[in-house]
Amino acid sequence: MNDVTTVVFDKTGTITVGQPAVTDIIGDATQVLTVAAGLEEASEHPLATAIMTKAKTDEITVPAASDFKAIEGKGVEASVDGQTAFVGNDKLLADYQISADLKQRAQQLQDEAKTVVYVGLSAQVIGLIAIQDAPKPTSKEAIAALKSRGLKTVMLTGDNQRVARAIADQVGIDDVIADVLPGDKADHIKTLQQDGKVAFVGDGINDAPALTTADVGIAMGSGTDIAIESGGIVLVKNDLRDVDRALALSKKTFNRIKLNLFWAFIYNVLGIPVAAGVFFAIGVTLSPELAGLAMAFSSLSVVTSSVLLNKAKISTRVQPA
Repeated sequence: MNDVTTVVFDKTGTITVGQPAVTDIIGDATQVLTVAAGLEEASEHPLATAIMTKAKTDEITVPAASDFKAIEGKGVEASVDGQTAFVGNDKLLADYQISADLKQRAQQLQDEAKTVVYVGLSAQVIGLIAIQDAPKPTSKEAIAALKSRGLKTVMLTGDNQRVARAIADQVGIDDVIADVLPGDKADHIKTLQQDGKVAFVGDGINDAPALTTADVGIAMGSGTDIAIESGGIVLVKNDLRDVDRALALSKKTFNRIKLNLFWAFIYNVLGIPVAAGVFFAIGVTLSPELAGLAMAFSSLSVVTSSVLLNKAKISTRVQPA
């Protein structure tokens, strides 16, 4: 942790609150929400949860769906009322038709930092659902603290480039790597490692490979079990400012290690020659009893120095405005 030069963050649930909500429905709202709810009812994805919450609020009758087909990194297809229905992201559009009007509206929503879910029937996009997940109140402060240390900050997300860039601008993140498939996150970490040590902060199941690939994996305490198991550091308070505190603690610990090594070497460099009788000719000697006492004091001083780390005060470099 002491040598980290780049800190990479997942977006949903890490930088953002992780509680997305539906903000806009474009098209026939009832039809769009009905189709989406039919396909998302069995999903545990945060966006699916937002859609199902909205459907419940609007008292939508969820239709039965069958013949599910998950399309990795794109969305899902299924049969609803005898028609092929689909729900997905931008990458899914290559396989389906969308009107210029809906496409333009989607771009406007993405510029507002809203994730757009495309809903369709029979190879035609029938509407859009905009979902927004706000940044955590402490995210901007946490990023500022890391940048004040001279660290590079990066967002690594499967979300759309426009949405990711909008969120990154809100919290002050330097670079954005968006539209990343779940299985490709670890590869992007390896690329970033070519320029120095990398820490990755995440909370989801698909973050586990990146957490283990990074030089330091930092898991959110509210994350999935597999993410927590994969992380070398766990932020039990789910506060991103604790990333900066972990850096501060690592530097204090590393400095204390160097201090302990210094005193251990000094004791031995001075004590061993005297105890061995090198300076006997000039009357400088050390009895076995005193040599044993000096050795014990050497160990005691190092242990005491280490224990004093408990007194260290760790705080973020940037305080709330």
